[in-house]
Amino acid sequence: MGELDAVVRRRHSTRMFLPDKPVPRELLDEALALAMRAPSNSNVQPWRVFLATGARRDRLGAALAAAVRAAPPPAMGIPESHNHLRRALGAQVYGAMGVARGDSEGRWNAQLRNWDFFRAPLAGIVCMHRDLGLPDAIGVGMFLQTLLLALTDRGLDSCVQVSTALYPDVVRVQLDIPDELTPLCGICIGYADPAFAANFLDIPRNAVADNVVVYDD
Repeated sequence: MGELDAVVRRRHSTRMFLPDKPVPRELLDEALALAMRAPSNSNVQPWRVFLATGARRDRLGAALAAAVRAAPPPAMGIPESHNHLRRALGAQVYGAMGVARGDSEGRWNAQLRNWDFFRAPLAGIVCMHRDLGLPDAIGVGMFLQTLLLALTDRGLDSCVQVSTALYPDVVRVQLDIPDELTPLCGICIGYADPAFAANFLDIPRNAVADNVVVYDD
């Protein structure tokens, strides 16, 4: 197995971080510089990223938490044809956290941690210009994957979160995001809490044949 193979297999979504263990700036800068090498349509480089630590990060988390409590988010749209994958993931993650299927309060408290970026010391929002479209969103995705792998290679843990983009007005105010940028997702970066069992799950993937068709005739 090559070095890249090992990094890809080691990357996982971390759902609880050590809040008092900061991300070294030099490692972050290295990972971001490498992620900038990601391909994009016509070299548009459509990703725009706003990251925060310290007091700014804490204000962002507090503002999101207040917004969620005031107006809980709608269920994120996954069609029923694919919802079995969400249910399977939820059973695995909540099970590792000791939250029973019928424990609605426990599940809600666990979900609230999304909007505090799972206590990560470095948190942010990934955006794209509102004039861009699906081909450019693919470019943002390639940037994000490259960034995640670069962080993993440097011993850092991470998680990409759709949930934080459900409150675009809040993140705009807290991170001074211009109106022409559309928040797509959140990202949290730091070091995984070794005492949190859900950080060490082996999440299954589909077989290649379930997702890929190769014609060789």
